[in-house]
Amino acid sequence: MSIFKRLRDLTLSNVYALIEKAEDPIKLTDQYIRDMTEDLEDAEKAVASQIALEKKFKQLYEEQAALVQKRTEQAHTAAKAQNIDLARRALEEKNSAEQKMNEYQASYSQNQLLANNLREKLSDMRKQLTDIKNKRETLSARYQAAKTQTEINKALNGFGADSASAGLKRMEEKMLQMEAQAEASNELYNSKGKSLDDEFAELGKNDKVEDELAALLKQYDKTN
Repeated sequence: MSIFKRLRDLTLSNVYALIEKAEDPIKLTDQYIRDMTEDLEDAEKAVASQIALEKKFKQLYEEQAALVQKRTEQAHTAAKAQNIDLARRALEEKNSAEQKMNEYQASYSQNQLLANNLREKLSDMRKQLTDIKNKRETLSARYQAAKTQTEINKALNGFGADSASAGLKRMEEKMLQMEAQAEASNELYNSKGKSLDDEFAELGKNDKVEDELAALLKQYDKTN
């Protein structure tokens, strides 16, 4: 038995409430839509059959009504021609056709009423199906938003401000350590890379500066 048939006595608002309380409202809504679609197809076939029956009795009623009119006119023609036997037979068939006409008219009216009732129910089912499809889009958007928010919150729970700050501090300390090691290795490389000639040239440079400084100071020495 489909969900629609099981919940046929519930209002659509109550159905919405049940769907929204479900663990996975999208799956339940999709199932509900599939079941409603199947029910709608069955209802359309039933309405089509009822409409066909309505048309059948309408046609039978109209045929007998036409026959009543025809036999009435023929009875008048026969009576005018003083053909009593022919007039009598025409009236007999007219009465028989009139009886059938009344029966068909009653059946036509009854089936027309049933067909109109089914048309209204079919229209209501189509409207409900459209409403539930629209509701599905809204539920899907809300459901996806809630899932995304839950996943973000779960990720943030393990990524607090304190842990982030501590992690950043450890990264800075590690970077300072690496920079100090690089600088130390650079100095070591530079000291090892100097040749004996380079060291004497450096020594000569220092002597030249000292000589120039002494000469400069001597120029301004007042004791000289």
